[in-house]
Amino acid sequence: MTDPVIRALTESDAHLFHALAVRDLVGRAAFGHRYATTDDGGDYRPEWTWVALRDGVVVARAAWWGGPHDTEPVLLNWFDFADGEEAAGAELLRRAPLHTEYELILPADWRERPDVRAAAEDRISAARAAGMKPLVERYSYRWTPESGLPERPGRLEFRPEPDDEVILDVLRRVHSVTLDAHARKAIEAGGLEQAAREELDFFHWCPSPRSWWQLAYTREGELAGIQVPAHNPSGPCVGFIGVVPEQRGHGYGYDLLAECTHFLAAEGAEFIAGATDRGNVPMAAAFARAGHRITQERIHLV
Repeated sequence: MTDPVIRALTESDAHLFHALAVRDLVGRAAFGHRYATTDDGGDYRPEWTWVALRDGVVVARAAWWGGPHDTEPVLLNWFDFADGEEAAGAELLRRAPLHTEYELILPADWRERPDVRAAAEDRISAARAAGMKPLVERYSYRWTPESGLPERPGRLEFRPEPDDEVILDVLRRVHSVTLDAHARKAIEAGGLEQAAREELDFFHWCPSPRSWWQLAYTREGELAGIQVPAHNPSGPCVGFIGVVPEQRGHGYGYDLLAECTHFLAAEGAEFIAGATDRGNVPMAAAFARAGHRITQERIHLV
């Protein structure tokens, strides 16, 4: 068997991405998601798309994604390979000069479907062989108007906060005790400051108004948390929900999420995306109560 040739695509041969006939695990088309280059109206760039070819035939492919103004990719969210070509897939990840988190997108019921589970495990195995390791599994949610707007408990007052330093202080407090795996990874690497800065950078990265960010206060005037309605490049989303440690145990995560949902719906959102770690039981319960349904699961490897 000849060694694979591994290289990036170009705009002129981007069609090669579709030459690999591999089952779509998650039904991306149902979410309006397909592989197309930015010049063709899509989200992907040829120079961030790599393939492994054996005797001129595509046997593995990987597409890294970034926002329209990013100069480097944000994550790898499309990676697959032909049957029996797991080693070529791993070699592709090792040799491509792009190093980001890998987000494996799966249907919500992937564990109950043996064929999908096997394909997912093969991709995880290839990523591990390339030097990556699992970080966290997450639920992906989607709210639509058909679900109805969640009830507002009316326990909190929401105020915009224009000062980034105030926002940073709240984020430090929220992450001082956290179940979020990405925040814990950032804390391990650079402390609470890094975790807070990464969240703030994400808020600014989103192409939605800065004025949308809101702090929440109890009737007694005490800070309860923060909620950030947002738009990412794919559409409206729950940018961030966080309750400060001293206010936990009251179910305020639901209050924040309900307000975020109402806010985005008032802005005309036809859907709202959201996500939380599988291990974050309180936040998962809040999403369920607010009418956000699980549509996908995602496994993150770093």
